[in-house]
This record gives sequence, C-alpha cells and structure tokens, in this order.
Amino acid sequence: VYSPDYNITFMGLEKLHPFDAGKWGKVINFLKEEKLIADDLIVQAREATDEDLLVVHTRRYLNKLKWSFVVATITEIPPVAFLPNFVVQRKVLKPLRTQTGGTIMAGKLAVDRGWAINVGGGFHHCSGDKGGGFCAYADITLAIKFLFERVPGVSRATIIDLDAHQGNGHERDFMDDPRVYIMDAYNRYIYPGDGFAKRAIKRRVELEWGTEDAEYLQKVHTHVEGALNEFKPDIVVYNAGTDILDGDPLGGLAISPQGIVKRDEVVFRAARSRRIPILMVTSGGYQKRTARIIADSILNLHSLGLLDKERAACGVGSSSMDQMIRDSAKDFSNLALQ
Repeated sequence: VYSPDYNITFMGLEKLHPFDAGKWGKVINFLKEEKLIADDLIVQAREATDEDLLVVHTRRYLNKLKWSFVVATITEIPPVAFLPNFVVQRKVLKPLRTQTGGTIMAGKLAVDRGWAINVGGGFHHCSGDKGGGFCAYADITLAIKFLFERVPGVSRATIIDLDAHQGNGHERDFMDDPRVYIMDAYNRYIYPGDGFAKRAIKRRVELEWGTEDAEYLQKVHTHVEGALNEFKPDIVVYNAGTDILDGDPLGGLAISPQGIVKRDEVVFRAARSRRIPILMVTSGGYQKRTARIIADSILNLHSLGLLDKERAACGVGSSSMDQMIRDSAKDFSNLALQ
C-alpha cells in the first residue's frame, strides 16, 4: 500500500529533521528496479478523513492540529510554527493522513490475503489525544479499531513493536483493552521513556545501548514466539522501524542491515506459520540507507515465499488474488465507519 502523497517536500524544511521524509517513495522505486512490483500491484492509499480519525482521536486533539506551532512541536521542525496552517495541512499533515489511511486499508488487505505492507505509517508515539515524535495520527490504533468494528471474525490483535523507541501511543490507547496484546522491544534509555504507557506492555524487551545482531535476534525470536504462543490473535500488527540500524542518530542500537532483514523474516515466519494475518508498517529510521534496507527486506520475504499469494490465510489461489486486492481496496475506499 502506497501513495506518492506520502512524501513530504516543502522548501527544504523536511531536511531540518533527521527523518528521511522521502524514504517511502525510494522504497517503491527500489522494488520497481528489482522488478518485484509494478504500478498495477500497488494499492493506492487514500487520505484518512476527519470522520475516520474521530474513531480514535478526540475532536479537541484534531482542532489542536489547526495551530501550526502544535504541528511544529509534534514533527520536531520548529520553522513549521511560522507557516500558515493551510500550508501545514497540505504539505505536512496531508502526507501523514494519507499514510494513516494506508495503514487502515492495509489492515483489511492483511485479513483478506494473509499479509499486507504499508510502505509508510507506524506512528506509534501518537495516541487518541496527543501526538509527538513525528507522529501526528495514531494509525496503528486506528487500523486495529477499524478491524474490530468492521471486519467479522477479528476481535483480538497482537502488536509487535520493534522500532528502537517505545511505542507509547498505542500503549496508552490500549492500556486496559484485553483484546490487544503488546510486545515492545526498545532502547530503554531513549525517548519517550513513558513509564505510564509501559504498564500496557505484556512482553517488554528493554535493550541496552549498542545492542548487536546476535543478542538482538535471539531476543526477538524468543519473545515473538513466546508472544504468539501466549495469546492467539486474529491479526499481527508489526511496527518494523529501521532506527535500530547501527549508526542511527536517534536509536542508539547497533544492528546491521542483514540483522534487520533477518528480524523481519523472523516475525513474518512466526505469523505465517501460524496462519495469522500480518500487517507491516515501516515506522522510524533516520539514515539515508534505510530505504534500501526496507526494500531488501521485502525482497527477502518474497524470495522465501513469505509473501507469496498461495499462502494467504484465506486460502484463495493466486488467480483470484489480484482481484481480491482490487475488491478490498474498493471496499475501503470509503474508510469511515458506517
């Protein structure tokens, strides 16, 4: 799931934050170069509307986003505070709303065919009433709540959050919801350090500065298997941040590109072997090479048969799968709850 509208470009302001605000398009271009995908195999994400967002967000919070200084604080780009809000809405928030719509759509697609990847999304620091850490909309919470309320047979979800930072947004949203199991592995010393939100984590993996591949992959394998054995979900939402990469200015861990590719393989293999639909979002990553690593990981998943059409959870053969994608996208073209 992708849209060119994901990418944030405006007078170079996006370069004032370490996040590569064009990485999503770069991932798609790499996958096209490798002949894995073409335009007709991409489900076009649609922008989430206010009605969609209100499924999780308070009206008070959405109204706050009409103040440019609030958006500047959330995105950590101070000059945004001095821009007219109509510019901020169009150039900064619309891309984030489109990625949020993409995550919601990808949730439905994952249930239909066994897996889906939103090339954007993963705004795990945003909750229903508060944004932060470059996250203005709670797309993970929204995707799960849409599935619970709109898709029969989906009543339990597991979030596997492997971004370098604690996913305090979805943790606050699902604090007392027994339908949602959260596993979170993160650098214990960095943002956000949200002690209250940690109470929602069912399987907490707190990592030390400079954790490397061997220790990290062993912990991921052990805890992903443990999480899926402990709680039987109807969908896995996988927050696959690449800010665990060695040298990332914000993550503080030391995982190699090959380690990230292997991590994603571990998570997909665990979900697919249990025939649990999996939705992947790409979340954080603050180096220019992260787009290439995300693309390499998707190529690896495909080469291993973990993205093949025949293994879809619904058991539909490949001949009808492309039509299923089109039907699912059409079904979710109007995202709002009826």
